[in-house]
This record gives sequence, C-alpha cells and structure tokens, in this order.
Amino acid sequence: MPSRSHNHMHALVKSHPREGLWKCQVPVPEIGPDDVLIRIKTTGICGTDMHIWNWDTWAAKTVPVPLITGHEFAGEIVDMGRNVEGLALGQRCSGEGHLIGTQSRQSRAGKFHLDPETRGIGVQENGAFAEYLRLPAFNVVPLPDDIPDETGAILDPLGNAVHTALSFDILGEDVLITGAGPIGIMAAAVARHAGARHVVITDVNPQRLGLAAKVADVVPVDVTREDLNDVMTGLGLREGFDVGLEMSGNQIAMDQMVEAMVMGGKIALLGIPPGKSPVDWSRIVFKAITVKGVYGREIFETWYKMIAMLQNGLDVSRVITHRLPVSQFTEGFAAMKSGTCGKVVLDWT
Repeated sequence: MPSRSHNHMHALVKSHPREGLWKCQVPVPEIGPDDVLIRIKTTGICGTDMHIWNWDTWAAKTVPVPLITGHEFAGEIVDMGRNVEGLALGQRCSGEGHLIGTQSRQSRAGKFHLDPETRGIGVQENGAFAEYLRLPAFNVVPLPDDIPDETGAILDPLGNAVHTALSFDILGEDVLITGAGPIGIMAAAVARHAGARHVVITDVNPQRLGLAAKVADVVPVDVTREDLNDVMTGLGLREGFDVGLEMSGNQIAMDQMVEAMVMGGKIALLGIPPGKSPVDWSRIVFKAITVKGVYGREIFETWYKMIAMLQNGLDVSRVITHRLPVSQFTEGFAAMKSGTCGKVVLDWT
C-alpha cells in the first residue's frame, strides 16, 4: 500500500463542468473494513467516459463535480479492510463497477444487476482513472494468470457484450448485430464462440466493419453500400435472423433489424436511442418478436462465463487498437472521439 509519506496520487478528474478531464493530484482513498485498495495498472476508455468528457446533457445531470472518472480497469490488491476474506495482497484483479444496495427486492433476491439503488464508480462515485481505487471486496473479480491486464481492463465492456449475446439461445442460430462499435464487435466474437451459425454485423463505418472482420469470423455489412436482403439471400436465410443484438442506438438500424427477423424472433437491446424514438409496434406484434432490454452485466454470472470463455479460446484482444501511457490520455480520448478506433487502453504503470 502507499506509505503515509506518499498519500497522494495522480488521477484523471472531472474538475470542471465543461468538456475535458484534468490530471490532478488527489488523496489516496482510505478504505473501510469491507473494502480493498487496488493499485491500477491498466484502464479502458468507455463510451460513458466520452459522455463525461464531452459533458453532454446526461453527464451534466448525472455526474457530480469534482469526480475521478473511469470504471474499466485491471490492477492488484495492495491493502484490505479487516473484514475482507478470500482475497490476498498482491492478487491481480478487475472488478464490477456497479455498487449495489441491499434493500431492494431485486438485490435481496440475488438479482444484483437489477438493483435500482445501483451507483457507478467513475459516474457517481470516484473511479478507476487513478493510481489507486477503493472498491468493496464484494465487487472484486480475481484475474487468472492466463488473462493479461489489458484484457482484464476491458472485461467490463466484454461483459456487456456477453450479457447481450447470451440473452437468448444462439447455438446453431443466425444472428444479426446492428452497430460495430467495440461492444458490438465483441458480441459478434462471443456469438461465434457460443455456436451461432451465421453472424452478420452492420454499420455505416467501414473502419469498424474492417475491425469486426479481424476480430471475429463474421459477415460485415456496410448498409450504405450493401442491401441486407441481398446478404441474407447469399447466406441462404429464407425466413430471416433468429436473434438480433441491437448495439447502435440507431432507430433506422432497429427498424431494419425488425424487418430482418424471423417470425417469433428475439431481440436484445443494449444500444440507447437518443431521446424518444418512434417504434412501429405493430411490426413487433405481428412478427411475434420478443424484445429484451439489457443493462450492464449479470453480477456475477456474466463474469464467470466470460472468464471461462477467454480461457476456452475466445480472443477479443484485437479489438484493442490503441495502447497509450496515461500521460497521453488526451490522445486516447481524441481517438475515441474520431469514431474509427476499437478499444483504447491506458497504461498506469
């Protein structure tokens, strides 16, 4: 743990209610009896972090200022509270960034990912863009030796992909993914790993579609250049896709997905449309489509599943396109803002 003479650390802080983050010296967090102190080694930049960087309407009404941001991380435990059991000093770990309450019906039933009292590290509580992070021991996820730190740092978004991709049975099914951002690309890799027959991923960004083809055995489709119906015909899909994973938050993509689904198809929604979006509910009713909203990860079932898949051959490492020292964090956010990158990871060592 940090010595008493070195009780300050560097962190990326939302210091002002405007665009940007600022590298500051702040006190090392003090841990409680049920917490651990984690020395951060690697962090990932998330789309949520971009909202906070840009200081959009959502961020302005959600994020307190000042706040240490960031919630995708890997590190090692350097101090533990007196009540902590089952963990060890020096243990490599990642962690669940959703801090749950204990009073709701959902939480008391063990459905922690549905707890309405949830608070997020890096969103409402000080986060992981720092040399040290305080985290409840309950939230710690130990990292096996065969999972490197940079993969550990993207387990949070991979968990979103896994939770969405495994919402419905996809073994032997044909899957359509709309949105080739990092999470959509990882969901495509998961779907193939989990036994889907054909996986088609659509977008309007050729760089991201190219990245999708490198990361996973999928059919990338630029909908500005190709007709999805022609692609379906070429694959021999006479009735449509069995499962849809909506990752874009784009209304046109959602409409296209509904049209491309088989009768009785199933759609999992992770993408968030801006504001209220018009939906032709009659198409969903007449096609007997099931729609499931997905938030975060299943705590902790998704973590167990994705670590097992990584140890069993799932490879998402190529989704990382930028590896930068934290001193170059502004370049990392600029890459994210360009919309052409995959995952950006920052090295804190």
